[in-house]
Amino acid sequence: MPGSAQDLSPKEIVAELDRWVVGQSKAKRAVAIALRNRWRRQKVSPDLRDDILPKNIVMIGPTGVGKTEIARRLARLAGAPFVKVEASKFTEVGYVGRDVDSMIRDLVEAAVKLVKEEETDKLKERAREAAEEKVLDALGYGGGLGVGFRSAVARVRGEGEPEATAGGRERARTQLRAGTLDDDPVEVELVERPAAAPMPFMGPGMEDMAQGLQDMMSSIGNNPIVSMLGGGAKKRKRRLTVKEALEALAREEASRMVDMDRVVREALDRAQNAGIVFIDEIDKIAGREGGHGPDVSRGGVQRDLLPIVEGSNVATKYGVVKTDHVLFIAAGAFHVAKPSDLIPELQGRFPIRVELEPLSREDLVRILKEPRSSLVRQYTALLATEGVDVQFRDEAIEEVARIAAEVNERMENIGARRLYTVMERLLDGLSFDADALRGQRIVIDAAYVRARLEGIATDEDLSRYIL
Repeated sequence: MPGSAQDLSPKEIVAELDRWVVGQSKAKRAVAIALRNRWRRQKVSPDLRDDILPKNIVMIGPTGVGKTEIARRLARLAGAPFVKVEASKFTEVGYVGRDVDSMIRDLVEAAVKLVKEEETDKLKERAREAAEEKVLDALGYGGGLGVGFRSAVARVRGEGEPEATAGGRERARTQLRAGTLDDDPVEVELVERPAAAPMPFMGPGMEDMAQGLQDMMSSIGNNPIVSMLGGGAKKRKRRLTVKEALEALAREEASRMVDMDRVVREALDRAQNAGIVFIDEIDKIAGREGGHGPDVSRGGVQRDLLPIVEGSNVATKYGVVKTDHVLFIAAGAFHVAKPSDLIPELQGRFPIRVELEPLSREDLVRILKEPRSSLVRQYTALLATEGVDVQFRDEAIEEVARIAAEVNERMENIGARRLYTVMERLLDGLSFDADALRGQRIVIDAAYVRARLEGIATDEDLSRYIL
């Protein structure tokens, strides 16, 4: 199993998830076991390995309690390709286009992107060195085949040949790495990457074919023989600062160095054996046949999902992907429908069911304070970029959580998402006037929160629109 989670026990996986998501211990426990089982499966003898299938999970709980975030953080922790789809989109009236197989094609795309980024990161140093050589050449410092423009000018002026030596180039390299040349202008050749134009003859649902044709044309353009004959990717001279040129050339060199055949092989393997597909709003397709109107397609969508979740071969532009060992995590509020309303075959493919608890006022306080990317930290960091030092007192956080909980009780319960609307309303004035408050310290206490939110929160008609 790829990623840093391969040596983590289920307890350690839960501890990692706790850094990002508050509460919901049952759901965390279920996904931690599922992730660890993947590692265990790799240790089993090959004759048994293929028969050990993932135990897919259904998360049941209202919106805004952490279902999606748990699945997303699990995938990041495992270094696994992850894709989220909305089951309800397949039931839209008049829906034409991508079928349910598209979720697997999206998963493979995510896997290719993930593996390519990892490979590019490994080649970062080599790419940077190659970019430095090109920038030094462009600046006129002589390299292997010539003495360079600056060397020639110095010789004509009778100033000797300090740059023609290896030492001159090395001194320039030292300056380059020290950043003293960052703002110097330089002219470099970069591959021109025009925006991909839409293919008018491609109908809905044929995006993969269109992308495949564009990739084929791109690979032809990268062929050195085609390039020598004047075809393929075009290069264009651009005048940039040394710093910008280094970054652009390093990206280009890293992209050129990556072995895409190996990337694709690794990505297909990772999608098949470590991929996670999160199917949200699965309760919206829960229902048996016999309905009328837009709901009539729900049973059909379930039947289309069934072979993918059971395990089938899906053709993608990178190759055929087996879905037998992809982990599917489904989620839904199930306010109206119940998991038992799904067709029996699909129910059987999601044997693990966990219920997520609605968020209490205490949970909202913890969400504001504890996660590494909590809203309080986000807003503090954003306003600090304007030179405004915002400090939240604990009493203010308690007050924000109280108002968010009360609004959730009176109106639609949208869980932790209510904190976004409350915090945005609370800091609206500060965010707007931040440039005029540079250098000031603003303390947010309970009185500050009440002064800006109490009137809105108590006026039910107003809070319906504002919060």
